[in-house]
Amino acid sequence: MAVLSLYLRDKLGYTDNGATVIYHTFTMFAYFFPLVGAMIADGWLGRFRTIFYLSIVYAAGSALISVSAMPQLNLPTLGFTIAALLLIAFGTGGIKPCVSAFGGDQFKLPEQAKHLGYFFSLFYFAINAGSLISTFLTPILRADIKCFGENDCYSLAFGVPGILMIVSIVFFVAGKRLYIIKNPAGNIIGKVSSCIGHAVINSWKSKQKREHWLDHADDKYDANLIEDIKSLLRVLVLFIPLPVFWALFDQQGSRWTFQADRMEQDIGSWTLKADQMQVLNPLLILIFIPLFEVAIYPFLTYCKLIKKPLHKMIWGGILAATAFVISGVVELNLLPTYGTPVSQGLAQLRIYNGFDCNFNITLTNHYTLLNQNGTDYEMVGPLSVFEKLDILTSNSTEVPYFIEGQENSACANHEYAGTFTLLEKTANSYFIKNNEIYGFIDNNDKAIDGVSVRFLSNIDRVTTISIEDVKNNQTKLNITSDNYNQSSIGKGKRDVIVGGQVVLQDYNFRSGAVYTINIHQDSTGTYIANAVIITPPNTIHILWLIPQYVVMTMGEVMFSVTGLEFSFTQAPASMKSVLTAVWLLTVAFGNLIVVLIVEGNFLDAQWKEFFLFAGLMLIDMLIFTMMACRYKYVTHRSSEENLAVEEIKMPQKRNSLEKPT
Repeated sequence: MAVLSLYLRDKLGYTDNGATVIYHTFTMFAYFFPLVGAMIADGWLGRFRTIFYLSIVYAAGSALISVSAMPQLNLPTLGFTIAALLLIAFGTGGIKPCVSAFGGDQFKLPEQAKHLGYFFSLFYFAINAGSLISTFLTPILRADIKCFGENDCYSLAFGVPGILMIVSIVFFVAGKRLYIIKNPAGNIIGKVSSCIGHAVINSWKSKQKREHWLDHADDKYDANLIEDIKSLLRVLVLFIPLPVFWALFDQQGSRWTFQADRMEQDIGSWTLKADQMQVLNPLLILIFIPLFEVAIYPFLTYCKLIKKPLHKMIWGGILAATAFVISGVVELNLLPTYGTPVSQGLAQLRIYNGFDCNFNITLTNHYTLLNQNGTDYEMVGPLSVFEKLDILTSNSTEVPYFIEGQENSACANHEYAGTFTLLEKTANSYFIKNNEIYGFIDNNDKAIDGVSVRFLSNIDRVTTISIEDVKNNQTKLNITSDNYNQSSIGKGKRDVIVGGQVVLQDYNFRSGAVYTINIHQDSTGTYIANAVIITPPNTIHILWLIPQYVVMTMGEVMFSVTGLEFSFTQAPASMKSVLTAVWLLTVAFGNLIVVLIVEGNFLDAQWKEFFLFAGLMLIDMLIFTMMACRYKYVTHRSSEENLAVEEIKMPQKRNSLEKPT
């Protein structure tokens, strides 16, 4: 659901960090609610009806976020969006433990254990086939279709999945008579919790030593329940290190999407959008699942690198760490294209020249020359810019200046003197005009989804400025000149026209760049302009992200598919939904890790964060390896209990999503 990250940032105005936090908080809830879904299914409705009812909740959430994205309705967008995300999280989260377990219910163990393994692979295959289609189409609906007078259509991107969800409910209901539907077995989570609590209290009060601390609960609870809880806890202990994997994996929809959005996206005449990069994950899943089954797993087994299912998960975690090392290397190569960000303890100064001649600039700060060329002044060229981006500042600093036009030029009689007030962690900019120096707070943040263009006009009267796509006979921007204008346009070759005169012809505006166009009118009335690049364009191609997606997807196949089957087969027969829910709960805690690290804000660069996650993953897999070596596998158990078909006829939904989309 990478479209959500972009929506939060580009429409609701959140920063990258803010959008990342909300995205992972939403994902965390989507994987927390499986516990609730398991309780509802096992204690009240059964898996079939739980899937059906919560699918309706999911569809309602999709409809609400789609409606809230319609600007003409003037709804409280943020409030409606949060409410919709909660509905979607509750719907998709509650379904998750039921869908895979409901599929597993259709098999008889141990007789059909081999077929059960095939089912989980096909189940994951089907999920990713749907994800492949949605990941490819949703960005097209978002960016290529225009609606409600805007250049995109987020409401359609959110609405179509909701419609498809309703269609899936119909298909799910249609097959009801073919299913094995088990009656709810009771509130297993409640029983487990109360039994554990009773055992803890009794073991604390009693001085009698028992073989296992849970045996202290045998005065109130059945021996079979106690044994099942022992089996459950053995698996749950093994789940403790798993959230770190999901902390890495789910950043495909946040950090990796934002990373892709700052890269060159053109492939010939086609543009690969940032949120379309995630199409690689389900596409590769469809390729890797059969490939791993028929070739890679047999080869790794032959090489004695894999002996048991948990070994696959260890290698999957190592691959995830490798993927983040690759993404960190890519981020290091992207740094030069980000320009110079404003930093703590520093102030940026830019002085734009609004004349078609040279100016000499003398700056002092605490009686120290700030000039960089070893002379007592700096020169700024015609319609160009002088930059000093690392001035030490605490809150603010005063910088006296003296600016004079170069001798024997049209600017020779222009002199300016005064003091610049520079604010810390701010891009402070000034524009040299005919009779004044005009100051403003600049925005040099990298342009997103296009090009950022602003105009500084040294013109005596208000004049029309436009940017024309002559080839397609389209006007991309039409404004009037004043002291400062900033607008976004699409990338490509454009004509810049001032007062009917073409001042820049066929100029190539490149994606991601921030341009300041200085405009001057000379004594003959002719307009002259120059485009200054303040923030560099995107130059690293988005296809450089392919290696990290390939490696991460290989890790997912080895980690997630194996873990899903492991959770079902190792669970006591009465607690399969519970253990599946706890497996999904590890995803929630993984997203919580991301939220805590991002909110902690103790790293000053994205590449450092990527390497941090890679290191955490490797340490985590070392711990998991030691735990896996001590784990004793249980054999497949019979699933013949509670096979009575529900008497109440209720509709159902098809297997929804393992990943919220």
